[in-house]
Amino acid sequence: MDTKNTGTACSEALAVTDSSAYHPHMAKNITQNQLTGEIGEAAVRLRFLKIGFQFDVRSRLEAGIDAIAEVMIEGRPLAHMIAVQVKATKTGLYPGEDDNGFHYLLRTEDLDYWRGSNLPVIIVVFREADDSFYWKEVPIGDAPAERRLNFNKREDVLDASSVDRLAALTVPKAGFGYYVPPLGGGEEGLVNILPIALPREVFVSTTPHSHKQAIAILLDDDEPARFDWIIKGGAFWSFHDPRTTVCSKIVDLDQVEAIDVEHLAYHDDEDERNTFAHLLRKTLDQQVRAELAWNKDRKLFYFRARAQNESRIFKYQSSKKNTEAEVVNVALNKIDKTRVEFVRHHAFVPRFESFFTEWFLVIEPTYFFTTNGFTPHSYPDALLSGKKRLDNSSALRGQVIMWHRFLASLEPKTGDLFAERADEPRISFGEPPSIALPTRVPEDVWGSQKKADGDDEEDLLNWA
Repeated sequence: MDTKNTGTACSEALAVTDSSAYHPHMAKNITQNQLTGEIGEAAVRLRFLKIGFQFDVRSRLEAGIDAIAEVMIEGRPLAHMIAVQVKATKTGLYPGEDDNGFHYLLRTEDLDYWRGSNLPVIIVVFREADDSFYWKEVPIGDAPAERRLNFNKREDVLDASSVDRLAALTVPKAGFGYYVPPLGGGEEGLVNILPIALPREVFVSTTPHSHKQAIAILLDDDEPARFDWIIKGGAFWSFHDPRTTVCSKIVDLDQVEAIDVEHLAYHDDEDERNTFAHLLRKTLDQQVRAELAWNKDRKLFYFRARAQNESRIFKYQSSKKNTEAEVVNVALNKIDKTRVEFVRHHAFVPRFESFFTEWFLVIEPTYFFTTNGFTPHSYPDALLSGKKRLDNSSALRGQVIMWHRFLASLEPKTGDLFAERADEPRISFGEPPSIALPTRVPEDVWGSQKKADGDDEEDLLNWA
């Protein structure tokens, strides 16, 4: 369907210099495909201009990107760019086309080229016969990508209704956090970061052992091992006093010293702050170990299953009412209801960041897949991609709230004499902050599934 001009500068030069020997039967012809390509490019440019975007066509040396579209607000360019590849056809049906949609198969060499782009890339398909325009984002980056793009005729039309979705493509995917739009109104957003209350002291000491040696010593001891500490360059760091725990076996006891937490938490040296962030992650691991498991390969926490092939429910107070989420979900085969296809666990990728004089836990909600609740699934990427396509802003908002409620639920209750070492130093978490948004983020930016009337935000946690 790609109709690019393949004429060469060399042939044009010959036509000029040899014009005295002109013969009608040797004249250069413009093919219908070339005409369709030019018409399509011009039509797409006009469409972008009509919806309020700039549209700059690239030179004929382009290798897979026809133009750059720039987002504007009321005529003011924002320097937010989108790479555009135009696919034009004069007439006929697209592959698999029906009343609802069609598909387009990306060429492998094009996909390899686009995956290295530092701009979002979209395909715009134009059909001259019915003057139709549809667009779709091309998956780029390191994530696995499918060659087949599925177009929805209702949702993927290139017109004024797609302005917000197009603009949303230019929002950076990485950073300290992202906005989770509210359920209604669009005037307040929830940020996926939790402020941290730190212990007052960090205990440091010298140690003759490497990290691996220290682990082996603790595992061989009769006391239960604990790993809320780090060893770096012969120095031991922990929020708990190692002289009072099994960690006394791995430090030089006469070198233990308590240091004010702010000295290390807000150190001028970035490496020191990174080491402190690692200590926070190890401490969090210790605090949640009874309820969450850590997967080293994917660097995430996920809800533990209580038993093989058994679902698990977490009950908590949402922003509106008491609710519950199925945090371990057993998916059965649709035909053979006795056979388990996979088990899905609610999970999150943690990242600790310091902003000015405060530390935060950045929560990236995701899912972890096992075969029976305990054995990691061999092919989780396709399962994760399918589940994430169903998650919209309400689901993400609900998950951020749920993770805060879960972490808060682990706090020792005041006066609880039976809490496990309730007097131990620990990190605690505040409410996720909210922020006023000038406009509402369109729900279809997050996915095609719509929330049914009467659904609460936490109900969306349990979508299949």
